[in-house]
Amino acid sequence: MDLSKVAKLFGINNKIVEEEHITIGHINVTYRVKFDDDKEYIMQRINKYVFKDPVSLMNNIILTTTHIRNELTRKNMPVDRYVLSFIKALDGNYYVIDSENEYWRMYHYITHSLTYNVMDNMDIIENCGYAFGNFQCQLSNFNASLLSETIPNFHNTISRFENLKKAKEKDEFNRFESVKDLYDEYLKLEEISTRMTRMLNNNELPLRVTHNDTKCNNVLFDLTTNEPLSVIDLDTVMPGLAGFDFGDSIRTGAANNREDESDPTKIYLCLDKFRAFAKGFLKTTKDSLTKNEIDTLALGAITMTLECGSRFLTDYLEGDVYFHEKYKGQNLIRAKSQLILGKDMINKLDQMNAIIQELL
Repeated sequence: MDLSKVAKLFGINNKIVEEEHITIGHINVTYRVKFDDDKEYIMQRINKYVFKDPVSLMNNIILTTTHIRNELTRKNMPVDRYVLSFIKALDGNYYVIDSENEYWRMYHYITHSLTYNVMDNMDIIENCGYAFGNFQCQLSNFNASLLSETIPNFHNTISRFENLKKAKEKDEFNRFESVKDLYDEYLKLEEISTRMTRMLNNNELPLRVTHNDTKCNNVLFDLTTNEPLSVIDLDTVMPGLAGFDFGDSIRTGAANNREDESDPTKIYLCLDKFRAFAKGFLKTTKDSLTKNEIDTLALGAITMTLECGSRFLTDYLEGDVYFHEKYKGQNLIRAKSQLILGKDMINKLDQMNAIIQELL
């Protein structure tokens, strides 16, 4: 697609002088573009296969970023580097539809910034926790019911385990017998995996505005100071549980292993990384979260780990159709790895809770 044609739909008629395809994300198609007036933007084609309703998705993003912008302004803080700023198209929307019926959005590129794919530095981990905690805090007075579910039942763990059982019953690819023991292990942990969803259904946990993809590389840091600037990749912003955002960061950032680590001896939760992230997260959220939310933060890490593992196993039984595999059998290895990590977290639950209470 000619990006200059897309830019013109946003009212930008300048000539593109630089164009970089950014390949970090796996869902949308993303470019950094620079025009001859020296202004730089991010242009993204929204993945309609994953996100069935791009209009509602963009409505979520604009509502939440506008709210954050207003909060920053109210506190006399600079806006441009601390929240994404989207461009309005000529038709008044914050998206355009090109000649191939693809949806595009465009926002200002935050210069002098970078992201990290691996969390090894404790200061970076703490700043990552601060960024996602601050995101929660900035939106703590926003009505989450105004947002649409961009992916229905995304973190509904009850639904995820039902999907696993259905995949087992169908067994379309005759794989179940080879993973029966692994499946049984997951089913033994169904109660703890679904506890927070049941608490939500019983009104024991409040719905918040949540990011739902809290990986470290979804935070922009200042190139020089490593100050956390803005949370990015807002496609999955929707109603959810604060503990799930906290927990998914712990799953991806505080585990001392790759997601597809095959050596069981290398798979465990690093409590030092957990402490660093929790310290940053609680700096801004400790006064806005309820007691039940704080008491289930560590449980959120267990929940997100076992939920993700159950999804890997479901996908394996269904023929590896959802998660991209770099090599054959990767989803099965991922499912085994997440189970080991989840069990290690269960064994360390008291230690995680003690760290949180100490930080408070």
